[in-house]
Amino acid sequence: MWRNLARRAASRKFNSTPASASLSAPKSSIFSNKFAPEAQKGLNSWLPPSPPLLRRMAPPTPLWKDGFVAPEPFGCWRSYAGAAEAIASTTEEELSGSEEIQELMEEMKKHIEVPPDLQRWMMPQPPPPPPQQKRIAGMGMSKYHMLKKRQIKMETEAWEEAAREYQELLTDMCEQKLAPNLPYVKSLFLGWFEPLRDAIVAEQELCRKKKAKPSHAPFIDQLPADMMAVITMHKLMGLLLSSNGGNGSCRVVQAACQIGEALENEAMLQKFLEKTKKKSTKSKDPEGESDLQTSEGQPNEEQEKLRKRVSSLMKKQKVLQVRGLVKAQDESKPWGQENQVKIGCRLIQLLMETAYIQPPMDQVGDGPPDVRPAFSHVLKTLTKDAQKGSRRYGVIECDPLVRKGLERSARHMVIPYMPMLVPPVKWTGYDKGAYFFLPSYVMRTHGARQQRETIKRTPTDQLQCVFEALDTLGNTKWRVNKGVLAVIDRIWASGGHLGGLVDREDVPVPEKPETDDEAVLRKWKWKLKSAKKENTERHSQRCDIELKLAVARKMKDEEGFFYPHSLDFRGRAYPMHPYLNHLGSDLCRGILEFAEGRPLGKSGLRWLKIQLANLYGAGVDKQSYEDRIAFTEKHLDEIFDSADRPLEGRRWWLKAEDPFQCLAVCINLTEALRSSSPEAFLSHMPIHQDGSCNGLQHYAALGRDKLGAAAVNLVAGDKPADVYSEIASRVVDIMQRDAEKDPATNPNARHARRLINQVDRKLVKQTVMTSVYGVTYVGARDQIKRRLKERDAVADDDELFAASCYVAKTTLTALGEMFEAARGIMGWLGECAKVIASENKPVRWTTPLGLPVVQPYRQLGRHLIKTSLQVLTLQRETDKVMVRRQRTAFPPNFVHSLDGSHMMMTAVACKDAGLNFAGVHDSYWTHACDVDEMNKILREKFVELYEAPILENLIESFQKAFPESRFPPLPERGDFDLKEVLKSPYFFN
Repeated sequence: MWRNLARRAASRKFNSTPASASLSAPKSSIFSNKFAPEAQKGLNSWLPPSPPLLRRMAPPTPLWKDGFVAPEPFGCWRSYAGAAEAIASTTEEELSGSEEIQELMEEMKKHIEVPPDLQRWMMPQPPPPPPQQKRIAGMGMSKYHMLKKRQIKMETEAWEEAAREYQELLTDMCEQKLAPNLPYVKSLFLGWFEPLRDAIVAEQELCRKKKAKPSHAPFIDQLPADMMAVITMHKLMGLLLSSNGGNGSCRVVQAACQIGEALENEAMLQKFLEKTKKKSTKSKDPEGESDLQTSEGQPNEEQEKLRKRVSSLMKKQKVLQVRGLVKAQDESKPWGQENQVKIGCRLIQLLMETAYIQPPMDQVGDGPPDVRPAFSHVLKTLTKDAQKGSRRYGVIECDPLVRKGLERSARHMVIPYMPMLVPPVKWTGYDKGAYFFLPSYVMRTHGARQQRETIKRTPTDQLQCVFEALDTLGNTKWRVNKGVLAVIDRIWASGGHLGGLVDREDVPVPEKPETDDEAVLRKWKWKLKSAKKENTERHSQRCDIELKLAVARKMKDEEGFFYPHSLDFRGRAYPMHPYLNHLGSDLCRGILEFAEGRPLGKSGLRWLKIQLANLYGAGVDKQSYEDRIAFTEKHLDEIFDSADRPLEGRRWWLKAEDPFQCLAVCINLTEALRSSSPEAFLSHMPIHQDGSCNGLQHYAALGRDKLGAAAVNLVAGDKPADVYSEIASRVVDIMQRDAEKDPATNPNARHARRLINQVDRKLVKQTVMTSVYGVTYVGARDQIKRRLKERDAVADDDELFAASCYVAKTTLTALGEMFEAARGIMGWLGECAKVIASENKPVRWTTPLGLPVVQPYRQLGRHLIKTSLQVLTLQRETDKVMVRRQRTAFPPNFVHSLDGSHMMMTAVACKDAGLNFAGVHDSYWTHACDVDEMNKILREKFVELYEAPILENLIESFQKAFPESRFPPLPERGDFDLKEVLKSPYFFN
């Protein structure tokens, strides 16, 4: 039997042993060859460590003939047991031969009597489950690390890459003796780069040699000249592109600050990268001290350990740990705003001295080329209002040719805070999170020192919920909707002017009439001013669209990307990338979609149809869900035509209020309905659920106001309540009463009779929306005036002003009647803020999620700085608070902090439920199939938020901070049951 077994075993084929392998001895057996380490362990590794068990078992009788020596007792048993053990721990690739081994073990069991307590070890072993590969954001580790390297390269080498590109182009020009065929704006950059770089090199040399060094000298050589040149050019052009409506001018102080800040950030980054390079960490300076010296006189042993630690971490891509280590060794002090402005001004001055422009060759006549400076420095007088007088500002202006090229320069700009290719770093502190290397702060404090220090001092545990919410928003993966982007590109290439895109051509400027007639000249001047204003606005919009499309084109081939988020001082979350994000216009939202697709399911198909009706608008979005679905199903032909032939067909989608988002849903719905199983179709479309005048919803919940709650959909109804239409109706009622009075004794009667037919939801909407956020009577009057002017309802300016005053008062009266509780709470909050501000203290509070908020409104002092360009005035906070601003801003800021808390609570709960979530203040987004689940969560979180004693906690914190002050008593509240919100289908819809 053993001979048969041996013969069969010898004929088997295994990975590591030839088929002819002999079974002459256990040490050279096929089992010990393949599983040598395990064979040494034998059954001992599988059995309890008690030797008596082995001693009780007699060795089997040797059955070998022909001089074959039997193996030592249990030698072959150890081989078989070791084989089974090895197979159980191998990967799928190593399982070749396992079936044969199990077969041989079964054969052995037939011929050898095995004790019962060992039989279970001879049972066939099930194949092991495939190992679970660790995944991050749906991608394998190798892919994640590849994308992470690209992300780090994007963050750390953007300016360096631009400088290298210009240098290579210059080299090519010298070698080939001809100019490369470049876009106009890029050729401008290339023409400015070399002279500016050489001027910076000369300035660096001068500052090294001079004994009496200029104030910017310590900072001029912090970076290579080529990188400084690129940063200066791109930052200034970026500001000209985006500030002052993109009209080709920007204030000197703004440009100098931004250039100086960018230089400091890049200098810190380059210093950090130098310290973490292996070559740098091993090198020593002439005095023999390490680059990573932690303190003067530190032992060399410590330095060596530090070097090894950094090298090891860099190899493992442990970026955050390396940042922490190197930051601890960095003794350099921040430059400060004053030094940033000085170095920024000097570089702007060098650019103005070296940058010239001339018309393109096809625009040059027979005369000599008109070469002139590309930028100029002028002083402008800005008149604020009659009381405050006027102030003079230094302004950088660009030549009209540069200004014209700005619209096409976006695609060539270096945009540092691009969307990330991998999930953002988790937030763990004020400046710890989001981007790997770019400076990232959890809150945008805009220089408010007290708010910044408060956040820094807050314990991490207290901010954990806020950090988790920001991480959740940042981990949502997006991608570019290529179909919609292609349509937008076609429209833009053909001149724009469709789907809300601005016309790419300017309006013609009227020529001056050849007459001395004052009336004709006055009319011409008015038309000229109007045309110039229109062209300035168009230029601004074109620059904005170009920036957004430039980002979309850069990201369109990525499988997905992420938006790191941070907070404003009130606790509202915003993406850190400023251009193409889901907080943007219809253009941005139409271009973006979720990277992950999820099957629609029955409910998802329903919500996709509702989403299309919502985006179409025109009153359809105010109807019941069933009516919205019916609207979509009624227009399926138009929807299919929009998807198939967006520009060649009937263009039904262009009639929508949000045309590009509507087009995206048309395409998605068409693909789903044409698929073999619409409910199984993978949809990437974000579905929105928006609050109904969300600020008033929060006030109604705070005051438990039944009337207000019904007006803003906190209670169930057959169709959504429309608060704007309700207010408009009340305004009409008031006007009808006024119109019945005698105009001779009551001037309101005349206005009422004239305007009663002009009142609709659109006229009052902006005033109702902003009433929650503290709109004043003057603000309401200006809003109404703009609406009336758009309609040409009143021709005479004096009459228009008087009519606007009347409508504004009437609207605010109607609001006060309908939202009496909200008005009461707003007044109470304002009075509390007045008490605190009168103590010369800012109003501060803690949101329900533990985020401390400090209102930043302080009087600003002036600080004069002499720079190489001009004397600049920097504004600095003083110790005196702005009492009126603290009072008027507190009610809207407090409500904003509550709606931010609700959004973040919902985000975390959706993540825990496995949903993708994106939030835009009071608009929550998820996949179509998950809308019902998100709706349930957001209602539960709203109830949870307002079941807490928010106003009681607020007044308690005030009294604790100001025990000497007397605060007004809490306002009376109603008896509205918050649980009604759970049953309201149109609360968010």
